[in-house]
Amino acid sequence: MRKSQVFASRQAAKDWAARQEYLILNSEGIASQAPFGDLLDRYAREVTVSKRGARVEILRINRMRRDDIAWLKVADLRPADFAAWRDRRLKDVGPASVIREMQTMSSAINVAIKEWGLLSTNPLTDVRRPAAPPARDRLPTAAEMERLALSAGDDLQHATARAYHAWLFALETAMRAGEICGLTWDRVDLTRRTVHLEITKNGRSRQVPLSSEAARLLEALPKADPVFGLTPRSLDALWRKLRSRAGVEGLTFHDSRHAAITRLAAKLDVLALARMVGHRDLKMLQVYYNESAEDLAKRLG
Repeated sequence: MRKSQVFASRQAAKDWAARQEYLILNSEGIASQAPFGDLLDRYAREVTVSKRGARVEILRINRMRRDDIAWLKVADLRPADFAAWRDRRLKDVGPASVIREMQTMSSAINVAIKEWGLLSTNPLTDVRRPAAPPARDRLPTAAEMERLALSAGDDLQHATARAYHAWLFALETAMRAGEICGLTWDRVDLTRRTVHLEITKNGRSRQVPLSSEAARLLEALPKADPVFGLTPRSLDALWRKLRSRAGVEGLTFHDSRHAAITRLAAKLDVLALARMVGHRDLKMLQVYYNESAEDLAKRLG
């Protein structure tokens, strides 16, 4: 019996036709003769595109499709194939990157199992993942803060000074670089001292309370929209330039989140802190909380 259906777009029709072709192959016992790279490509088109981090994941998938594993037939995939891929990849990138890529591969295979009927088991479940690298514990020193401030200058008409201003704001709020760069004045309420983030990394909105210093930092900025007049790309470039000029090594802008959460832990209970910084899993706070034993001793009295 011939199957047909009407679709609103050519791409939707192509996806449906590809799905039917896979199903036909599967029913004849020769499914999954297509290469693994095709499965990854379909996952990118049908699943990845709807994610907030689509651009990054598509780049990741494109890298995977250039590896030899992408040419193996889906039906022939074995844990040993992924173990060999893992070992090859670890020669080029760190464990964290390999873990993220394995997670993407595993997600694609699970969709192929549950929704596309191409496989019955996920061979990646039997593959050992690299040990996760230790969490960063890099905090800025007082001397580094002085050098950064001197390097940035205090004229907020200049983008370099605003980049450091954004760093100070991040230290007060634990907001991420992308959240700070995307902040617009309609999301700021200086009277109530709150900032509303419509879209965050975990896909949920959240209200960020502002300290009096965070509010002061916002009020000091020249009037522009977005508030800081920076894009994530320009902030990254300016921060690297600023850091290099100040002679500060190894301090990333994201380290401000570690520093902020460590500071805020002395003021807020764990549930309030998790709500402020947007962590749904309380275990994540341990990744970012870096207070030293010496500082804890001082708090004990």
